[in-house]
Amino acid sequence: QIQLVESGGGVIQPGGSLNLSCTSTGVFQRINTMGWWRQAPGKERESVAQITAAGSTQYADSVKGRFTISRDRAKIAAYLQMISLKPEGTAVYYCSATGHSHTYWGPGTQVTVSS
Repeated sequence: QIQLVESGGGVIQPGGSLNLSCTSTGVFQRINTMGWWRQAPGKERESVAQITAAGSTQYADSVKGRFTISRDRAKIAAYLQMISLKPEGTAVYYCSATGHSHTYWGPGTQVTVSS
């Protein structure tokens, strides 16, 4: 069992940059895919970026070229670098970690893009 916690959210002006971190506590286990998701008010949660244990990445079309996901395979941790942020990027951002048979979620961190 692991617990995830996100950090790095905040209020940023359009065009700005923000770096999110996802760290974990609990018993270490093999994690296949880690990901970042977001949920805006009144909308469903959507995948932003995913990274496999081998380092393969996948991004939502809306963030390609602006967001970069990375992970630390020595520990269960993932990061999301976000540049050129847009107002539509305002959402709660969640981290996920998928193991053999279970997906863990963090409580989320709020990102608000507003002038």
